[in-house]
Amino acid sequence: MNYPSIETERLHLRELTLEDADAVFKHFSVPEVTRFMDIEPCQDLQEAEEVIAFHIQDSGCRYGLFCKESKELIGTCGYHCWSTDDHQETKAEIGFDLAPNFWGKGLMQEALNPLIRMGFDVMGLDYVEATTEPENIQSQRLLKKLGFDQERELKDGLIYFTLRKKKL
Repeated sequence: MNYPSIETERLHLRELTLEDADAVFKHFSVPEVTRFMDIEPCQDLQEAEEVIAFHIQDSGCRYGLFCKESKELIGTCGYHCWSTDDHQETKAEIGFDLAPNFWGKGLMQEALNPLIRMGFDVMGLDYVEATTEPENIQSQRLLKKLGFDQERELKDGLIYFTLRKKKL
């Protein structure tokens, strides 16, 4: 499924395609970017193409975060692990990463706010999940700012967060 592009004040978000492989390789070859992800830094262009292909074939989506000013890919975000739980509620896990030069500028919060709204309003999610490693304090702070609730216990060595669709 093709999801709409998203414009924010400083960012243009659009689904990644194989044409983005060079930029994705450059981005995911930085060890700080993949430090808390379940992938190693990219070693070659083929690995970047495999990352993109995985997300194209997955039931979710992966957006590139492009800086409006420079047109440069500075991060990615999106949904994966889309499923229906035991209570027939639809959920997906949100994931995100950002180039170190752009940390601490509020860009990921700027990107995730409309992405989360789209998850609820366009994709029909009932709730969104996220996981972080205990050492990933920056992502934990961001998830709390976005309104996610943190679960009390670690599961599989990860901290789990949940954001439910607000009932109107």
